[in-house]
Amino acid sequence: MVKTWFAFVPNLISLARLMLAPLSVNMIVERRWPEALAIFLVAGLSDALDGWIARRFDLRSELGAYLDALADKALLVCNYVTLAAIGLIPFYLATLVVSRDLMIVGAVLLCWMMDKPMTIQPHFLSKANTAAQIAFVVLLLAALAFPFPMPWFTAGVWIVAALTLASLAAYCRRWVAHMTA
Repeated sequence: MVKTWFAFVPNLISLARLMLAPLSVNMIVERRWPEALAIFLVAGLSDALDGWIARRFDLRSELGAYLDALADKALLVCNYVTLAAIGLIPFYLATLVVSRDLMIVGAVLLCWMMDKPMTIQPHFLSKANTAAQIAFVVLLLAALAFPFPMPWFTAGVWIVAALTLASLAAYCRRWVAHMTA
């Protein structure tokens, strides 16, 4: 009984992270930078925690994999869109981040519809992309919460954009190979 309940703990953590996305948006819209940063950091720590619990206690599940990915994407997409909407990051960067995720989801759905299911396994470029996207938001929110110069901003935008495009290209390559096999 306890094992059954405990098995759902990583999923509960992912669900909690998913619920942090709209709260994060609200803090950004209200320009409550310390709170926005704290929420984003808590979400990041919860991502590490649910993954560690799932691996450490062998509690990985298909549901957990989907919830974890959904929570991560919701948080990043919501933050990028909101930061662009209030003019703090270029609109094209948010569009690129969102478009990449939508294209990957669309490709996976197309595979299922064509009865050629494809498992998505994170690519090195995808992990680097996610790390860059997170680091960029953390640095930006930190600079807004505790005002400090941002000479890194333009380089950060280009790094995130380049890694987002490279990651999308890697997924597209895999998808094309899968669909033509």
